[in-house]
Amino acid sequence: MSDTSLDFEDFVPMVLQALEAAGVKYLIGGAVAVWAWGEPRTTQDLDLVVELPFESMAVLSKELKARDMLVPVDIMIDLTLEDRADLPINAIHMVSGYKAEFFLLKPGDEFRAASLARRRLVDLGPPLGEVYLHAPEDLILNKLRYFSISQQPKHIRDIAGILLNQRDQLDYSYVDAWAGRLGLTGVWREVQAQVETLNDSGTRKSP
Repeated sequence: MSDTSLDFEDFVPMVLQALEAAGVKYLIGGAVAVWAWGEPRTTQDLDLVVELPFESMAVLSKELKARDMLVPVDIMIDLTLEDRADLPINAIHMVSGYKAEFFLLKPGDEFRAASLARRRLVDLGPPLGEVYLHAPEDLILNKLRYFSISQQPKHIRDIAGILLNQRDQLDYSYVDAWAGRLGLTGVWREVQAQVETLNDSGTRKSP
């Protein structure tokens, strides 16, 4: 049975407190990062990228359990060693049903390593306060990657919101370079064209 008295904004700090207590480097992506750089949308999932060394796993498992999220150490180890698919560690809050997905930084993943190095400390206001987020450029690239896999239009809407809100503050050369390395240049160009069309239609004056 879920606890409707617990808001998602209360769940997020619980997860971050567990990560910080275990000394795990993190950044938040997904819908929560979109709140900062684009347009707000509802979610019940917290997406994070984490650098999780083996020596921190037992502490993190203990800290999550103390907050009603059961993630055994052997699950963490198995997913860290998994090299066939990019599967997250899922931490489901047993009372509310909210879920945190920890996407792991693995050896050789240069893009996630760059994203963690470029994470931004952003004040999202109460109750979340200052948290580490994907930089907007890396969030765009993640959204492009997941759109290329799933074709879900929500990713395009999120990218459009970021582009329209951040505009000239974005490092387009960085996005261009990584889009090329990730094989996403075609999708990136298509999205830019769509957003430019939306921008033109939104600013066009009536006759």
